Amino acid sequence: MQSFHNFVPSKSIEKLQCWIDELDVIIIISPPRKNKLGDFKLRANRLVISINNNLNQYSFLITLTHELAHAFVYKKHKQTVKAHGENWQMTFKHMMLNFLTPNHFPDDILRSLSTHMKKPKASTFSDIPLAKVLRKYNSIKSLIVEDINIGEKFKLDNGTVYVKGIMKRTRYVCVQIDTNKNYLFHPLTNVLRVK
Repeated sequence: MQSFHNFVPSKSIEKLQCWIDELDVIIIISPPRKNKLGDFKLRANRLVISINNNLNQYSFLITLTHELAHAFVYKKHKQTVKAHGENWQMTFKHMMLNFLTPNHFPDDILRSLSTHMKKPKASTFSDIPLAKVLRKYNSIKSLIVEDINIGEKFKLDNGTVYVKGIMKRTRYVCVQIDTNKNYLFHPLTNVLRVK
């Protein structure tokens, strides 16, 4: 099992380790998953948190704290409360207050994160302004739907080709070339450019 210490800002390690020891939770550093940054589960009566290994240190810190908040809520309430309900939100806010300083995050992240923490969402990826700021700190820059011009083609890893359309509320309406059907894309979805 790989230590989380190399994945977070160094000044956050002591507090995180304190919570991990208190919960007696197992931390697993996972290969990247497309649908989640991390998760909390109960496995064989052990609390287990997994976090993707491709997150930058700031995303990792937020995600680990998010999942630790789930563990604390589970320990107190078991499965009697909503996963991202009021108990989790209050716990997550309380925990994140330890890190909302320039010692842990750059100013641009702090501004977006402070807004996010007023009513935290189920995922930082759902908070587009915060996700955009965090993305700036990724070591590998990838092409996203937002980078594609309207009317331009792009494709997914599976080879399916789309034409980017206009944004409706929080998603881009894109037409799949083969079927002529409309699909909604999150602005930060990783894509490949079609030549």
